[in-house]
Amino acid sequence: MKIKVIVTLKSGVLDPQGKAIQQTLNGMNFKKVEDVRQGKFFEIEITEDDEKKAKSQVEEMCKSLLANLVIEDFKII
Repeated sequence: MKIKVIVTLKSGVLDPQGKAIQQTLNGMNFKKVEDVRQGKFFEIEITEDDEKKAKSQVEEMCKSLLANLVIEDFKII
């Protein structure tokens, strides 16, 4: 089973990389881009047939390693 996870900075946490991307896009004539927030995307292949159990295990992975819960949020899709 493949589980996808998106990790993003929490609202209010400064995102210097996102700001640099936004400024570069504006400089490339994409003038209508007002903000960019960058994050991480994971595709995790897990050998679990029960979707609920698989998502629970991936949630533990996020809490333990994939996301810094002080400054990041994660979403399992």
